[in-house]
Amino acid sequence: MKFDDWRKKIYESLIRKMPERRPAFQTSSGIPVEPLYSPENPAAELGFPGEFPYTRGILASLYRGKFWTMRQYAGFGTAAESNARYKYLLAQGQTGLSIAFDLPTQLGMDSDDELARGEVGKVGVAIDSIEDMDRLLDGIPLDRVSISMTINAPAAILWALVIAVAKRRKVPLAKLQGTIQNDVLKEYIARGTYIFPPRPSLRVVTDIFEYGGRAVPNWNTISISGYHIREAGATAAQELGLTFANAVCYVESAVGRGLDPDDFLPRVSFFWNAHNQFFEEIAKFRAARRIWAKLSRDRFKAKNPRSWMHRFHTQTGGSTLTAEQPLNNVARTTVQALAAVLGGTQSLHTNSYDEALGLPTETAATVALRTQQILAHETKAGDTVDPMGGSYYIESLTARLEEDAMSIIRKIDKMGGAAAAIEAGYPQREIQKSAYAAQVALEKKEEIVVGVNEFRARETAAVPVMKIDERPERDQIRRIRAFRKKRKAAAARATCERLTRAAESGENLMPFIVAAVEAGATVGETTLALKKVFGEARHERTL
Repeated sequence: MKFDDWRKKIYESLIRKMPERRPAFQTSSGIPVEPLYSPENPAAELGFPGEFPYTRGILASLYRGKFWTMRQYAGFGTAAESNARYKYLLAQGQTGLSIAFDLPTQLGMDSDDELARGEVGKVGVAIDSIEDMDRLLDGIPLDRVSISMTINAPAAILWALVIAVAKRRKVPLAKLQGTIQNDVLKEYIARGTYIFPPRPSLRVVTDIFEYGGRAVPNWNTISISGYHIREAGATAAQELGLTFANAVCYVESAVGRGLDPDDFLPRVSFFWNAHNQFFEEIAKFRAARRIWAKLSRDRFKAKNPRSWMHRFHTQTGGSTLTAEQPLNNVARTTVQALAAVLGGTQSLHTNSYDEALGLPTETAATVALRTQQILAHETKAGDTVDPMGGSYYIESLTARLEEDAMSIIRKIDKMGGAAAAIEAGYPQREIQKSAYAAQVALEKKEEIVVGVNEFRARETAAVPVMKIDERPERDQIRRIRAFRKKRKAAAARATCERLTRAAESGENLMPFIVAAVEAGATVGETTLALKKVFGEARHERTL
């Protein structure tokens, strides 16, 4: 029997007696979901793991060799407090650090800046100087532990601080391993922690590519982030399309500088979200590998197969967590993490169940880490490579998500690329439309969120909430002021002046930034040295 015959004779006959529970089924991206998928649905480009276009994975053995890197995104208060949390998580079996910075640091401000008041150490760790970074990484073996830093506009400065600390400790830069997010374009689209206008920001990203390939060869110089685009309200297809459009912009900027794609593409990584629609998320990760392989080989003309391999970190969906019945978030996070594992992620962060209420408590962070360890050791989900490969539904979704994402990329190409599209406000408007549609569906109960618009509880058991008081801010302000008094101020000022001149001349900025932070220039002072040339981005320019 053919699929159409089955549908007419058997399925439709049944639903006339037993109607479907909703008028239409579709994914977050608006892709229709059929009642059944069969061999008649094409399973295009299935292939094998480890071969182009890597739909089934970039490594032939995947987790049969070693598990994904288990990271827990953490940072709060002062460097010393965050350092204690990192050591605790490493002792619990975490295999890589993932550093969260507070808002002033993300915006290139020192903790005693007037605009930083009330925000120091609140949503991440406050880092102002080389002393802070040294304290943050105290006792962490920099030649053995991979360090991921979610930092964008001032990424060059925070990376320079890590480099400076490594040099202090006589750790060869070739042994440093880690990732800086360094994806400033998505800040204009979705997140908002930008400093400079888009064009000079692109220059800094390219400087980082160039310097990293030469001086810190095992560091991932960018983690192009769909995560925050999805958190802002994008669909899975938009997450793919908008993120890869940004990637095209970064690569073409670097190639325009004269860099060979094969010199930097192997150190380009990606950062994806894992949301609740289980099968769509698995298909999204598979489509992402295929899209990147084709872009790298066919559009960027990279010749090294390592340049075609899409390496990515995944974080479970922060925006899916609910303050109502917060323990339900354990189930959400588990499903999302399993989707990432079945989709072949190289690195994973699982959100804590209390994050809709505040920063994770130690207990909640431990449960989140244990979730990964249970998936790794107890479910055996990693014992075979791409276990969902060949599923008619998964293969159909993979092909459709690739097609929809490429359509977005082509549209942005016609606008002149991602930077031009951002300046015209296109990605921002598209995400706003999707976010609005999702909220309407929630309010109409077309989509159910357990504990929020259905299955509410009269009383919810209270969970402990971590609170950051004003003491860390006061302590941090005292520290930065004491640091300025004891450093050699003239040397710090001179290196900042040289950095400003380098920004004017077009030289690669990284050696000058490293020299500045080594001489004692603070994050705020180094940022100001660049602002003198680049200026500041204004909100109206990006909308």
